Amino acid sequence: MVDAPMSAVEAVMLGVVQGLTEFLPISSSAHLRIVPAIMHWQDPGVGYDAVIQLGSVLAVVTYFAKDLIQIATGALKGVKEKDYASQDVRIAGAICLGTMPICIIGLFLKHLLEQPESPIRSVMVIGGSSILMGILLIFAERMGTHRRSIESIGAKDGLLVGCGQAMAVIPGCSRSGSTLTVAMLLNLKREDAARFSFLLGIPAIVISGLLELKNMLQAGLEGAAMTNLLIGLVVSAAVSYAAIAWMLKYLQKHSTWVFVAYRLIFGATVLVLGATSMIH
Repeated sequence: MVDAPMSAVEAVMLGVVQGLTEFLPISSSAHLRIVPAIMHWQDPGVGYDAVIQLGSVLAVVTYFAKDLIQIATGALKGVKEKDYASQDVRIAGAICLGTMPICIIGLFLKHLLEQPESPIRSVMVIGGSSILMGILLIFAERMGTHRRSIESIGAKDGLLVGCGQAMAVIPGCSRSGSTLTVAMLLNLKREDAARFSFLLGIPAIVISGLLELKNMLQAGLEGAAMTNLLIGLVVSAAVSYAAIAWMLKYLQKHSTWVFVAYRLIFGATVLVLGATSMIH
């Protein structure tokens, strides 16, 4: 069952927060933890976070439907013809390999993450990890050549970016932020780094979201709780779609410095609020 009672207003706001932050490199899990704390709502919990992300999955699958069909059909054709060096086989393989690290890490940390007072979900951890990832994004901007295209991605790239994705189990690190950072360090163009980041996130988000949804349904999710969850999912899907379109267009002509600045300010603010006990 959802960790705390939730109103329709909270569901809408958290749906907007999830949609805006899932595909921007600023951490959706951190904002889903901090916004309720600032509003003096109860923490909806990691289970709710995982389920509401399914709205974002619906958005990214819809947005990249043509690409996903091309990759799937091309990969199947490549395997059938033993053309393992084909572009679609390489990208599909990179997504599969890149999904493994977060599944393994998530399995080991699942019990700790689900604890109501888990230290990993503390505001101090969120603030510190937000600042740390902002600094790493600076390195990616400085050191990356931003010349490689998504067509050049291979198994090694997928595994390395996947290791970055595994960091996202810590709220504040940001799944899209950590994968974007690693992809840029591997010299991918900013837009292509974001595109691969979005595609890579689909399997992991689907797996975690469906597992948590199953747990919620088995625990007796019904009535107002079910309605509010659906509201959050619908709002999340709509806002996520707009965020994806904006992010890809933005990165065609701009760097990620605005997100670096936001992460540093956000992290510092959370640390101050946490240290002064203004949020818990």
